[in-house]
Amino acid sequence: MEEYVILVDENDQPIGEMEKQAAHVTPHLHRAFSIFIFNSKGELLLQQRALSKYHSPGLWTNTCCSHPRAEETTAQAAQRRLQEEMGMTCEMREVYTFIYKAPVGQGLTEHEFDHVFIGQSDDTPNINRDEVESWKYMSLNDLKEDINAHPEQYTEWFKITFDEMVGHAELLGI
Repeated sequence: MEEYVILVDENDQPIGEMEKQAAHVTPHLHRAFSIFIFNSKGELLLQQRALSKYHSPGLWTNTCCSHPRAEETTAQAAQRRLQEEMGMTCEMREVYTFIYKAPVGQGLTEHEFDHVFIGQSDDTPNINRDEVESWKYMSLNDLKEDINAHPEQYTEWFKITFDEMVGHAELLGI
């Protein structure tokens, strides 16, 4: 089944739909979301993307990210994908948005209006092996050091939004 993304303008107003991979080839600005789940120790739950993913395979990234469908809100899509990828649910809060454009290899470019959600849970993930190769929790200090030492092991969007996400997490008391 082909997946479609919602094309948007710079104000996140829908202007159409496009098949997902085509939107990453052209690249058209489209709506997306990124989820950051922390445990009660303040550690971030990371996922390693499945080795079979069509871009950024095997790279470490935030807890979950994807695209909403036309018939769902971004918050509904975030809950759906957290369950589908990580086998967990939790309360999340949308804390900011940002637009980025970054090449991700294989002639593909992510150009997204990204809605960022932050939540807290101590649940153990039950990962979907079609989406996720592995997972781990890391402290933000250790993670920042590792990103600086090994940037090639992390997704582009994760590196772009990391510092802003940390600031928002601190404001939430995480």
